[in-house]
Amino acid sequence: MAEEISSTAAASTVAATKRRSLWPSVLRWIPTSTDHIIAAEKRLLSLVKTPYEQEKVNIGSGPPGSKIRWFRSSSNEERFINTITFDSKKGSPTIVLVHGYGASQGFFFRNFDALAKHFRVIAIDQLGWGGSSRPDFTCKSTEETEDWFIDSFEQWRKTKNLSNFILLGHSFGGYVAAKYAIKHPEHIQHLILVGPAGFSSETEHKSEWLTRFRATWKGAIINHLWESNFTPQKVIRSVGPWGPDLVRRYTSARFGNPSNADVLTEDESRLLTDYVYHTLAAKASGELCLKYIFSFGAFARKPLLHCASEWKVPTTFIYGFQDWMNYQGAQEARKNMKVPCEIIRVPQAGHFVFIDNPTAFHSAVNYACRKFISPDGQENTSLPEGLESV
Repeated sequence: MAEEISSTAAASTVAATKRRSLWPSVLRWIPTSTDHIIAAEKRLLSLVKTPYEQEKVNIGSGPPGSKIRWFRSSSNEERFINTITFDSKKGSPTIVLVHGYGASQGFFFRNFDALAKHFRVIAIDQLGWGGSSRPDFTCKSTEETEDWFIDSFEQWRKTKNLSNFILLGHSFGGYVAAKYAIKHPEHIQHLILVGPAGFSSETEHKSEWLTRFRATWKGAIINHLWESNFTPQKVIRSVGPWGPDLVRRYTSARFGNPSNADVLTEDESRLLTDYVYHTLAAKASGELCLKYIFSFGAFARKPLLHCASEWKVPTTFIYGFQDWMNYQGAQEARKNMKVPCEIIRVPQAGHFVFIDNPTAFHSAVNYACRKFISPDGQENTSLPEGLESV
């Protein structure tokens, strides 16, 4: 009897396999998972010459000191932050890199070698992004959403036993880094915000174009999608097998711009596309922060401009000349800051300045951290050629 059941089951499996094989391969969904993300990350980082260590840092099952799980989650499952570390010479300062919205740590692949010459470099995938754990996102307010990222980062820092480090955040990662530095300034030597999001609100921006656009039927639909938390990642998931090609078109258009100082090579573009696809197509988690942090038009609900007087850490802002994030927000904030603040602009670069013009970006970072990496402790006060101070 058992043999008959086994035989029947085997026949059913073969039949099912044949049916699947008849289904056109182009129409099959492309699988992704954390393992796929880590594998794609390793392929992308094969372009980096400096040795590194990849680890999953355990941050527990909930916010530090809280009895609740990761914000209303019913699971007590332990969560992890995907982390890569590039060691430098003994005594080098530590710099921690935090990616932006829709990105992950691999986006810094063009920077690791250069930065590792002066720093111990650590890059993370924020909770809910990249190869990190992706808990169900259950936050219901801006405050909870900020805490989701700030508290998970703080628990990661405790687990790694880090202190006195330089914190660099890009775009949304800059917003998180700034909010973290306001809450936990004692751990940060210097704050570097690269094209940071969230400096001004819609009221302060006073965009007539946005007001007119929102009054149109197209604007009304897009605004509704925004408030419904319809993310760009949902589009990637919904198109299934066409997802990789859609991502390839994006990476080619975004990073293949001839006006950039350093256009991606064919290998870089291929490996980045593969990596980006898997990070975007995986389970939705951190991406659902969007509507709670920003209103339609990417204006902050709790702008950093309003926190300027609370700044406790010396800060350097870095923007590309073609960055869609406006450096004038940082200029306004600087008026109310009580700590040293510099604003540097990088030529031939847009929002992803560290990909568009990595050489000039590295010069800007080294200049910002000159007092930490200067061998004799003397600060070079001369801004590198090509960079602009505003």
